[in-house]
Amino acid sequence: MSLIASNLQGVYRACAAAIAARSTRYSEPVNIVAVSKTKPADDIAAAFGAGQRVFGENYVQEGCEKIQTLRARGLSGIEWHLIGPLQTNKAKPTALNFDWVQSVDRLKIAEALSRHRIEAGLPRLNVLLQVNVSRELTKSGVSVDAVLAMADDISSLPGLQLRGLMSIVENTPDENELRTQFRTLRALFDTLAERMPSIDTLSMGMSGDFSIAIEEGATMVRIGSMIFGSRGAPASYG
Repeated sequence: MSLIASNLQGVYRACAAAIAARSTRYSEPVNIVAVSKTKPADDIAAAFGAGQRVFGENYVQEGCEKIQTLRARGLSGIEWHLIGPLQTNKAKPTALNFDWVQSVDRLKIAEALSRHRIEAGLPRLNVLLQVNVSRELTKSGVSVDAVLAMADDISSLPGLQLRGLMSIVENTPDENELRTQFRTLRALFDTLAERMPSIDTLSMGMSGDFSIAIEEGATMVRIGSMIFGSRGAPASYG
């Protein structure tokens, strides 16, 4: 068994343990996004061979190059998520290559994604609204108070399918603070789901805190270093 395959098995076991420890009020399955930023296509292929099908990229150009490389190799059935910040000038390649965009935080970005998706004749692009639950100035995302209004605007766009919320919580060793932020997100997700039947995804939790996130109601976690090892410089594709 390769190191990546072994790491994946460890992640799957840890997620299963967190699911078993969560409150009975949470019954949704938990999906794992393998965060492959800066990692070469060969590493993604190894994870794919070990059964992983959902991958997340932070950078549009790097992600698109890896998507095209792996498609040329004949790997099909991968679900690609953009999880990093997105600028309007990168909306077109994002809309044409990715299956999900988790980092929508402005209506202008959402409108551009919708337009490019429709022009290409592609099905609706799955999107998540990124929330700045920790209110940190260095973090992207809409404020908690603005989520419902922004969700209404995005849900009206014909090229997009709003699926839920994403957030990167505060990087803190304080477990109580982490749980408070995760619970705020879960409550917001539940409120949104009552208003919109398409809402089914709450992406929160990464390598350092995903077990807590699952216990607090995450339906999707984003895990990179535990699967692929520490990150280096972005891979080069030519």
